[in-house]
Amino acid sequence: MRYFERFVKSYFSDKKTIAILVIPGLAIMLFAIAIPLVISLILSFVKWTGFGPMQFIGINNYTRLMKDGLFWRSLYNVLLLILVTVFIQNVFAFFIASLLTKLSLRASQSLRTIYFIPATLSLVVVTKLWVSVFHPSYGMLNKIINMIGFPGFELPWLANTKTAIWAVIWIMIWQGFGWALLFFFGGFMTVPRELEEAAFVDGANKFQSLAHVVLPYMMPVIQSIVIIDVISSLKQMEMVYLSTEGGPGGTTQFLAVYLYLRAFKYGEYGYGNAISVLFVLIAVVMTILIQRGFKKSLEHF
Repeated sequence: MRYFERFVKSYFSDKKTIAILVIPGLAIMLFAIAIPLVISLILSFVKWTGFGPMQFIGINNYTRLMKDGLFWRSLYNVLLLILVTVFIQNVFAFFIASLLTKLSLRASQSLRTIYFIPATLSLVVVTKLWVSVFHPSYGMLNKIINMIGFPGFELPWLANTKTAIWAVIWIMIWQGFGWALLFFFGGFMTVPRELEEAAFVDGANKFQSLAHVVLPYMMPVIQSIVIIDVISSLKQMEMVYLSTEGGPGGTTQFLAVYLYLRAFKYGEYGYGNAISVLFVLIAVVMTILIQRGFKKSLEHF
């Protein structure tokens, strides 16, 4: 054992060995992240269709973005999705996961499998399924509404400016709920049962045990889930594009879809890169704020 420890210590103290181990990771970071970001930043200052000569226009793309109503609408929809996933989806997933820990192993496994099935399906399949459900003519939802005696409440759910964004968010929540449940269930499994039992012996009720025993252990899991939710909300594209393509009237527009449409559909490559730069900045800032917020919460506990 001592020989092994000496070997590992001498091996990893060698600068050449460290360089060999670090350089591949740095190369991947450089070519997959850093260089594309720099190129995107440079292209954000030009007017270019993707072909032909570029025209340098300075910060015009960014000033245009500040006045672009669709950009702000797409950012609003991202924030709305973050709020729904964090404070509605995750709250339900948290409590369902806590209930699953109280069930027998067989019942828990069966229910977890059922809840996780939507997460295993293709995004295309999930989106097309719910587009059919929300269809105004032959959709199951309108047929059910009519069947239970509310014939005046049938709507073109994905074509109505008041309901489209909620229909799209529902599709995302339905597909992503299983992942949140799985993460929370795994987090509950790490909580020492001895501490919960000790809390009950000391007179703590279920709420106090949850607040002072379970949550401190779950905070790293919750932080990871929230960060994943934020990044996932920012890069939502496939479901939006396949269901509404940002319509009607831009009410379901999201940042990733708007970036794609501007750069590749409308040939505004420089403008699309300006959106991508702000996209990255927003993601970094929100991640830092979340980490700081959870750090303060952990200090409080």
